[in-house]
Amino acid sequence: MVILEEFLNDAFKGFCNFYTAHCVSVSVVGPSRFTNLQMGNPLNPSYMPEILSRYSSEMSFFQRLVNTFSIFFGVINFYWSILPKHNEILQKNFPGSPPITELFYRTSLMLLNSHVSVSSPVPLVPNMIEIGGFHLNTPKELPRDLQNYLDEAENGVIYFSMGGNLRGNDMEESKRKAIIKVFSQLKQRVLLKWDNDTLPRQPDNVKLGKWLPQQDILAHPKIKLFVTHGGLLSVIEAIYHGVPVVGIPVFGDQEMNMAVAEADGYGKLLRFSDLTEEAFRAALTEVLNNDRYRENAIRRSRIMHDQPMKPLDKAMYWIEYVLRHNGAPHLRTSALNLRWFQVLCLDVVLFAAITMFATIFAIYKAIVITCRRRPTKSKLKNKPKKNN
Repeated sequence: MVILEEFLNDAFKGFCNFYTAHCVSVSVVGPSRFTNLQMGNPLNPSYMPEILSRYSSEMSFFQRLVNTFSIFFGVINFYWSILPKHNEILQKNFPGSPPITELFYRTSLMLLNSHVSVSSPVPLVPNMIEIGGFHLNTPKELPRDLQNYLDEAENGVIYFSMGGNLRGNDMEESKRKAIIKVFSQLKQRVLLKWDNDTLPRQPDNVKLGKWLPQQDILAHPKIKLFVTHGGLLSVIEAIYHGVPVVGIPVFGDQEMNMAVAEADGYGKLLRFSDLTEEAFRAALTEVLNNDRYRENAIRRSRIMHDQPMKPLDKAMYWIEYVLRHNGAPHLRTSALNLRWFQVLCLDVVLFAAITMFATIFAIYKAIVITCRRRPTKSKLKNKPKKNN
């Protein structure tokens, strides 16, 4: 077996063919057009947002229109541009390999970093398995200084981390000042992931840390709010511990993740381009003072915890299942044996349309011919009478 990360690295499937091994992919995100295409899973733009979009599954007509064209042109670009380039890499490094268009569909198992507690429910073929939260660990004891800082917070703590995507020093000064000014006006303590040991005009209620044990911090009962970039792992960790979020997405799937969080009622989306002192204060105030955000986060947390086995155990079960059943070809959908237009039944629709048109046309011609042959009343009147 060869286990690959699934993210625009399709040439790596040459390893599976080279070793004559079963191919298992682990997607760092949930179902997307990349995973759905190779597994034969339905790809419906009416309720499946493009991974780089700003939409949740609940879209207006205009959003569905934009989403449909985004997915349509994304699929065309993938097949006409991206996949051929991967085929060049494949043939260069694995001479004599089957074309990438063949290896692309040989994945035995797709493990998805998603779960209905944090992702919109969508149909999945049997060899696509959700293991969202597989990276979660049992909370460990915090360092003494952090433990005391959280324990002694009478009004709770706000945890702020933009992960490794946006360093504090790289942030525009106006936005950095806006964030710090809002924090200085809060009654809550703030735990701020920061790249430097010092922060200009650092408020008394703000504690810095270059690296912070995020999962263990979110597990602390004094955490009232998580300000995040909206990365999927961070959102999963927040929901696991029932913590509402304010998301400031930077790139990738982060905006879509926060759109889902906002639609599900446990988060507030604030685009980085819209980040001002007033907007940031309004977002924090809304989530901190409206109990529905925490209630929804706790409800989602219960959904995430209510599983028959841990996500990592589920992943191991299905990996071993594929080995036990020699690649588990019985899980493979027959859609992979059809051309794209056959999957969409376009050939059937075309045949039905032609047949219907031909039938209507034939009936029309028959009526026309019949009417031409049938004598009209005027002709009957003018017909000369025979003399006896």
